Amino acid sequence: MKYALISVWDKTDLEKLCNKIVNLGYGLIATSSTAKYLREYGFEVKETSEITGFSELIGGRVKTLHPKIFAGILARRDNPKDIEDLEKESIPVINIVVCNLYPFQQVIKKENVTLEEALENIDIGGVSLLRAAAKNFPHVLVVPSPKYYEEVIDYLEKGGDDIEFRRKMAIRAFSLTSIYDNIISGYLAQNLEENIALYLTKKLDLRYGENPQQKAGFYMLDDEDPPFIQYQGKELSYNNLLDTDSAWNLIKEFNEPTVAIIKHNNPCGVASDNDTLRAFIKAFEGDPVSAYGGIIACNFEVGEDLAKEVIKHFFEVIVAPSYKEEALKIFSQKKNLRVLRYREDILENPFEIRSLRRGFLIQTFNRILFDNYEVKTSHKPTEKDIEELIFALKVVKHVKSNAIVVSKEKQTLGIGAGQMNRVNSVKIALEQAGEKAKGAYLASDAFFPFPDSIEIAAKYGIKAIIQPGGSIRDNEVIEAAERHGIILVMISSRHFRH
Repeated sequence: MKYALISVWDKTDLEKLCNKIVNLGYGLIATSSTAKYLREYGFEVKETSEITGFSELIGGRVKTLHPKIFAGILARRDNPKDIEDLEKESIPVINIVVCNLYPFQQVIKKENVTLEEALENIDIGGVSLLRAAAKNFPHVLVVPSPKYYEEVIDYLEKGGDDIEFRRKMAIRAFSLTSIYDNIISGYLAQNLEENIALYLTKKLDLRYGENPQQKAGFYMLDDEDPPFIQYQGKELSYNNLLDTDSAWNLIKEFNEPTVAIIKHNNPCGVASDNDTLRAFIKAFEGDPVSAYGGIIACNFEVGEDLAKEVIKHFFEVIVAPSYKEEALKIFSQKKNLRVLRYREDILENPFEIRSLRRGFLIQTFNRILFDNYEVKTSHKPTEKDIEELIFALKVVKHVKSNAIVVSKEKQTLGIGAGQMNRVNSVKIALEQAGEKAKGAYLASDAFFPFPDSIEIAAKYGIKAIIQPGGSIRDNEVIEAAERHGIILVMISSRHFRH
């Protein structure tokens, strides 16, 4: 009798696959919960405990880890000694292993998940079954996910003797277990590990990289679908994805309705407003020249009015968590506009990774805005002043260093980015803001090394500044702010972004 071993968490379409397996003359062996499910559909099933002689142990943690299961999978069918061992111990020959794993990745996405809950969802037996079946792919078919059931049914209908198909399924199984282990180790480490293993799966072929002479693709660390859904527009480019990710990371800093427009990996306009249309208009007016051909990100559902305003201008991409049907119809008037919905159910990467020509740089993501702040001048901020300063700080965190943001009424007025000295960034941001800088707020991603930036800010009428402390000339900077009547707030967190 030939057997298929079934042990699955996700039971999607399982009965359809098992119908095909049974019709081809296989007997079914299953773990208890899977066996119960299959019996409800009328299948005859042997439980693994009938094979092993042991009931499931220690609360179900041990079900399949037994020689009579693994010998039935690992035996080489063309090795007489292996077959003799199976016959001697009355071990069934298992030619198909259908197994998917506990949903560890989904569990750790939940808010306030406990370590105990996470550990209980680390699959041991399932991973072992997949690896054993994949190792013996010349003789055994491994099926590691419901997404492959249609392919498997087609393979079985064609006779089930294509070793290259079994090789492909083995590769998929090993890839899945590698990714699974990587997610677990990343979760448990919570910091940089000595050894980091990456297994990347290509999701998209891109036309080219930053420039036409460079090849590019979009890869992910797991076997899930991409973290975005594209409703319309041209195919995505390398630069589109880079800018879209930057835009999305920026707006996720905000709880109130916020729009960010990104150009060349820097924000050119950001605004918050309870009126979502007004938020977009304010963001666009922050720098309408730079906004041309930019990436729009919204942290709210996009409706009809905003869509009508967007299509008045040229943008490459708009990304949001959701869209009204009417908004999508309006966007369809701009055939080349890429309309994306970002999915919140995709696990974030554990680390930020950059490749050098030789080697890699790996760091944790910058998830902290500040722990606390300290007012350094006799001029004290109101609650509204602090809100405005925090708005500017949230934006400057996502601007290339040296970074300066000038804003007022939760709207960026001027942004200085990527300059080799901080005073030039200050000049660029203030010159862009112009007369609007009077009574506005200024944020810096790092400390001012000299008081000259404060002097320039005073000439433009800046009301308050927020910056990290730590310079040996902090006292000179504080004295300059005091002298010009500028509120100066210092934090301990620096926000370089290179």
